[in-house]
Amino acid sequence: MVNNGKRRKKVPASLPPRRQRMVCLMSEDEMQIVDRYLEKYQITNKARWLRETILAFIHQTMEEDYPTLFKEHDMRR
Repeated sequence: MVNNGKRRKKVPASLPPRRQRMVCLMSEDEMQIVDRYLEKYQITNKARWLRETILAFIHQTMEEDYPTLFKEHDMRR
């Protein structure tokens, strides 16, 4: 195993391990798109990237859909 001068950060023991599994099937074309993206941006941890990407999308959508007291039309008057 080549180290290349990089040191891995150890996960603190206080964080609980992930126990929930999520499975997603992709076509060959979709998998090629993902693999090319990961290679282009030098992403080595695919699971972490998927988690962060999905959760960021969900967080952004929830912020946009946050309930307000008035409708957008009423606020623009």
